[in-house]
Amino acid sequence: MMRTTTLAIFLSVFTYAQRTEKDEALIEEVVINEKREAITKTNLGAEVIDIQSISKIPVLLGEKDIIKTLQFLPGVVSTEGSSGFSVRGGAIDQNLTLLDDAPVFNNSHLGGLFSTFNSDALKSVTLYKGNMPPSFGGRLSSVIDIKSKDGDFNKYNFSGGIGLISSRLSIDGPIQKGKSSFIISARRTYVDLFFSDDSDVEDLFFYDINATANFQLNKNNGIHLSTYFGRDVLNLRDSKNYWGNIVASLDWNSIINSKLRSNTSLTFSRYNYKTSIPDSKGEPMEIIPNMDNFGLKQNFIHYLRENHILNYGLQSSYYTFNTPNLPARIQSGFLKDPRSMWESALYANDEFKVNDKFSINYGLRLSMISSKNKGETNSYFNLEPRLVFNYEFIKDNTFRLGYTRNTQPLQTLLTLDGSIPIDIFLNTKKPAIADQVNFGYTKKINKDYEFNAEVFYKKMSGLQDYKEGVVISVLGDLQSSLLYNGRGRAYGLEILAKKNNGDLTGWISYTLSKSQMQIEGINGGRWYNARLDKTHNLAIVANYQLSTNWSLSGAFSLSTGIAVTLPTGKYELDGETYLQFGDKNSNRMPLYHRLDLSATYERKSSKRFKGSWTFGIYNIYGQKNREWLYFDKNRDNHDQIEVSQDGLFFRLIPSVTYNFKF
Repeated sequence: MMRTTTLAIFLSVFTYAQRTEKDEALIEEVVINEKREAITKTNLGAEVIDIQSISKIPVLLGEKDIIKTLQFLPGVVSTEGSSGFSVRGGAIDQNLTLLDDAPVFNNSHLGGLFSTFNSDALKSVTLYKGNMPPSFGGRLSSVIDIKSKDGDFNKYNFSGGIGLISSRLSIDGPIQKGKSSFIISARRTYVDLFFSDDSDVEDLFFYDINATANFQLNKNNGIHLSTYFGRDVLNLRDSKNYWGNIVASLDWNSIINSKLRSNTSLTFSRYNYKTSIPDSKGEPMEIIPNMDNFGLKQNFIHYLRENHILNYGLQSSYYTFNTPNLPARIQSGFLKDPRSMWESALYANDEFKVNDKFSINYGLRLSMISSKNKGETNSYFNLEPRLVFNYEFIKDNTFRLGYTRNTQPLQTLLTLDGSIPIDIFLNTKKPAIADQVNFGYTKKINKDYEFNAEVFYKKMSGLQDYKEGVVISVLGDLQSSLLYNGRGRAYGLEILAKKNNGDLTGWISYTLSKSQMQIEGINGGRWYNARLDKTHNLAIVANYQLSTNWSLSGAFSLSTGIAVTLPTGKYELDGETYLQFGDKNSNRMPLYHRLDLSATYERKSSKRFKGSWTFGIYNIYGQKNREWLYFDKNRDNHDQIEVSQDGLFFRLIPSVTYNFKF
């Protein structure tokens, strides 16, 4: 896989170096204050992450990363070095990531070392783990709603950072003072500078550009234009690869009258990649798949009374899946046959505050799916109810009860043989369905401390997984390797304790959970652990203001190892040795733990110029966490099978970044 290949190459560099408007009704804006809360919980239970307040959290190679920050929250499980994550027992592809209402289909750079999103270009991030508003749909587990910065309407600003392997620069200011603004943010890594001329690696880097423009047409109408372009490049001596996203959105916000507001969004998203590898004769073979999405969303916010708000609208998306000029040797129907899909919905939501103690938020989404595959069209209608009760039984003590149904018509398949690094998007004949119930409690102890606890249960149907004992390759027929109509279940307890003010701030999160699947044909039809099932998952994040100039930050992670399948024996067939594996995902990798530390020095600056240095150490005590297992024949004795364990980093990783703003 491209992820594995890229991680291995990236790892070799550093190992060598060391050894030598609410949904506008709910959240109209993120207010910038001197005292900010890193995480704010809404009435729906969603968590809003303030970009600036988490800027000092230590991260890999010093690159501020909002997606990696989400992985420190309860209910969110990931593997080391990956931007993909599981939310409440769901698969990685069950998370909907939106950038200004446009879907982003691949949220990582360099195989997961960095996320797609340059935090300098972002205003806010909201994570819905359960109670999504009806205006969101198409995924089973979560919504990550990301909003871009608007740009300054009155003056020009420059900011950026220079690090060991990447640099970034942002420029924002007025187009017409007081009436329109822009912001442009760009980022590039220079990992390729570490490689010598005789290395197998010719190019290894990524770059991305965010650009937004805002136009205030009059006091009641405004237009927001947002674009993103990102690209990864991995060129080896015998293969050329690139992959990336193109995203664009156009929003028209209008105040129709004192009680009615309208938002119209047009979006476009493309995820494409190109791989060129030699075939059996040594001739180059190019594969250039792509997926396009065109979307329209019309949303209305109707303020019936001060305590009663209606949110309703419609949306529609059209997907095309295409692989032009596909070589004849590739048999996969998923790549050969042009496919398309319509995903549409009507929705309505009612937020009603009954009194000072009790509020109810309920709604309904009618989703309509029409999927075309191999000339066959399948259409489905699904009702998706959403319901949340909030009751403050004692001052600053609130109970929350929620129920959500979601459907998902799109799944992602990964090739597993390492031959061609491709994520394949499959429009399923029948959408998967998830029903979730959650019960939460929030206690605000005072202005500084807050405690949250939540239990959840989720059941899923229409899931898919690979058959046991098959090698998944894009060169073969992937459809024959899949099993359909699987079931899933996930349940757990999430705890989050926060300290929001003072010299010491941060949070502690803990998740106790279980995630399983059941598919006829796997493990004899018995339930088995999902790949990212982790019984225990603990994270501690802290920031301490040591002095006027210095601050210290730390992040500690401790979790159960991910589920793996181990061989139980071997057998001979036609002179070849084959492994016989036990029950799927019935074993565990070792316990995972890691501590990251950073220190930030903010120099005394002028009124206009601000500069700071951040020094970080990732995995400070050099824990050798293992995330992958490989099985292969012994080179000297083919009767023996070698087992190797691998991880992203074997030793601590230092970083230095200089940040500036003027």
